[in-house]
Amino acid sequence: MVKISLHNLLFFAHHGLHEEEKILGGDFEVNADLYYENRSDVIKTIEDTIDYGGVYAIIKQRMNKPTPLLETIAMEMAVTIKQAFPVTNELSIRIKKINPPITAFAGNVEVCYIKKYN
Repeated sequence: MVKISLHNLLFFAHHGLHEEEKILGGDFEVNADLYYENRSDVIKTIEDTIDYGGVYAIIKQRMNKPTPLLETIAMEMAVTIKQAFPVTNELSIRIKKINPPITAFAGNVEVCYIKKYN
């Protein structure tokens, strides 16, 4: 099994339920882990693996589409990544809202979606 990870991807986006989030936007961090069974003893070409540049492009494109719920974003990313890279056996998408608009709250919030195939 091989794991491909993209971590600490930072985005400014307009996701959220509240009007101020939709207007002002906020900072988000995305972490993705993808797993697949390698078909050979040694991976020597990009065709034998998952292209993390392609995965990043999918994540970036989806983060640019304002959406009320982080759960929706994570699940839609998972569907698109699986379509683009069908060898994916399992994936995990974590989306962190760096400064959520919660009164007297210090910290961040995060959604994690894990999907196993077969």
